[in-house]
Amino acid sequence: MEATFTHPDSLGESQVTIRYLTKSRFKLAAECPRKLYYVGKSEYLDRSVEDSFLAALAEGGYQVGELACLMHPEGVRIDDLNHQNALEQTTELLKKDEVTIFEAALAVGTLFIRVDILRKIGSNIELIEVKAKSYSSKKDGDFRGAKGQIKTDFLPYLRDVAFQRFVAERALPDCTVRAFLMLADKERQATVDGLNQRFKASRDDGRLRIKIAPNTDASALGAPLLAKIAVDDLVNEILVNQLPIEPGLELPFADAVKAFANAYSNDHALLPRISSECAKCQFKAQKWPVSNEPRSGFHECWSQAFNWNEDDFSQGTVLDLWNYMGKTKLIAQGILKPSQVTLEDLGFDGEPPGQAGMTRKHRQWYICHADWPRGGDFYFDNHGFLNASSTWKYPLHCIDFETSVAAIPFVKGRRPYEMTAFQFSHHVIEEGGRIAHRTQWICAEPGIDPNVAFVRALREALKGDEGTIFRWATHENTVLNQLRAQMLQNPDSVPDLAELVAFIEHITVRSGEGKEKIIGARNMVDLCEIAEKFYFHPSTKGSNSLKKVLPALMNSSPFLKNVYEKPAYGGAGISLNFDQPIAWWKVKDGSVVDPYQLLPPVFDDVSRQETEAAEEGLADELREGGAAMAAYGRLQFEDMPQARRQAIVSALLRYCELDTLAMVMAVQAWCSAARS
Repeated sequence: MEATFTHPDSLGESQVTIRYLTKSRFKLAAECPRKLYYVGKSEYLDRSVEDSFLAALAEGGYQVGELACLMHPEGVRIDDLNHQNALEQTTELLKKDEVTIFEAALAVGTLFIRVDILRKIGSNIELIEVKAKSYSSKKDGDFRGAKGQIKTDFLPYLRDVAFQRFVAERALPDCTVRAFLMLADKERQATVDGLNQRFKASRDDGRLRIKIAPNTDASALGAPLLAKIAVDDLVNEILVNQLPIEPGLELPFADAVKAFANAYSNDHALLPRISSECAKCQFKAQKWPVSNEPRSGFHECWSQAFNWNEDDFSQGTVLDLWNYMGKTKLIAQGILKPSQVTLEDLGFDGEPPGQAGMTRKHRQWYICHADWPRGGDFYFDNHGFLNASSTWKYPLHCIDFETSVAAIPFVKGRRPYEMTAFQFSHHVIEEGGRIAHRTQWICAEPGIDPNVAFVRALREALKGDEGTIFRWATHENTVLNQLRAQMLQNPDSVPDLAELVAFIEHITVRSGEGKEKIIGARNMVDLCEIAEKFYFHPSTKGSNSLKKVLPALMNSSPFLKNVYEKPAYGGAGISLNFDQPIAWWKVKDGSVVDPYQLLPPVFDDVSRQETEAAEEGLADELREGGAAMAAYGRLQFEDMPQARRQAIVSALLRYCELDTLAMVMAVQAWCSAARS
């Protein structure tokens, strides 16, 4: 973050550019000090969603921020983006004995912070950092784990407010500074309807702004949903601990901040610290960068640390090991490439898969070495698949849900971050092989709680037979169980409660008392589990994500090539969204194109890169639906022309249809391979 100030001197006026270490820059440095060199430079790829309009809507962060401000109606907002102006306005306001400031600016040397909410009462200062972070006062409590350690998912937020207190205590030495987090508490319930519709989003000059509905006062907000939590004891702990700087070098907090500030101010690249965290680097390109593409910070770090070249990177890294917790240990031992990993490293006996299919260690080993039974370009256990599929009943039903977890509830009685299911797609495979996109459902009307109508529509779509229902991974099962719990909490609002609950229980598995699993008679079959046990393609790098498995299947299945290279999918009776037949199997640069890349972008006013970036940082279970969550956020909170609204809905319908068609393709490819 740079700021330019004009200072008068004896020779006239001069420009001084200060590269401030802000709280967002400090957060990056605490994650990885090397990131300070890459951030903010246009020549480097940056997949961060820090300033993403879509991510803000998907997560509800801005709405939570405005709700926090409304809880302090006496507050004064400093909206000036100019650092010097903001500092001067803050200084003037702090002359008052009592004042509440939104976005107060404080600086010491090259350290600069903007405080979400600063309250001054005499010589006492409260710093309140507002976060749209899922929080439960019962489960998360004091942010500590079972062994007393600070929970890792809260540590970045606590470091953030620790840095703010560190700066504030030096900027305001005559004051006592206390630190707080303000979070939406999942244990609290909304006491008014339509609360989330009081916060509408707009973009002015590229900035996201929230417009608050008229007459939004304390009575309109109802009981507080946000919890203000004192965190000084945790901050004290952080301030006396050390932070890593370079390999083999850790410094006390104050010295680490100084080192970060000096490196950033001087645009100096600290030596890279290589660990398993590199896998999540926002500055990582998919491959060694070419001359006309943005530079990749990840590749530069590994190249500097290990003297790697393009050929080294082409062999992959141990970061590709799926679901393996010992990557940092391997790196410390100099084991950097999958080909260097041994059976002993994985604690694996090397035996071929048994009747139950591949285990986690099998998949990890196959990432490192093409040592699967029967050789070939990929591995498919046809016997295991045939055994697993022997109980399937036709017609086969493939379903996929799109969901959101709204920070601010739709209706009274709901809690922050409760599940909202707004869309599903449903494909059917007949016993003779005919497929059809039979039903779909979407409700994205602003302010409408879709959940009960969603369950009713799904029940209607799946009734009429006892055919096997497929899901991919656990998401659909989790969603239905959460919707069941919601309805049981508010039984009077659901006249057909018994029928809907019975339907959910019939097709799901849920936890009973203790560790007992209650399995419905028509419990959905998890195709992701089928892929994990019986199908391995090296291009997936062990991932069982549908969006990774589908391209692998398209590249390896003769059946899919034969069926989908012709423009035959579409039209009445086959598709509900593709009027004109489309060919899903297309080749570019020697590889089959990912079918999702054949669809037009969800948004006509946002780049595909930002759409993809909106999924970064979300929980694994929700990540593949990140773009849909962002789209739903736009439809809920952004005022837009009806034509654009309809275009987004149409795009959502096409993408969700492809999700269930991809499941159909997986079943077709595996069934064909098992018969050959």
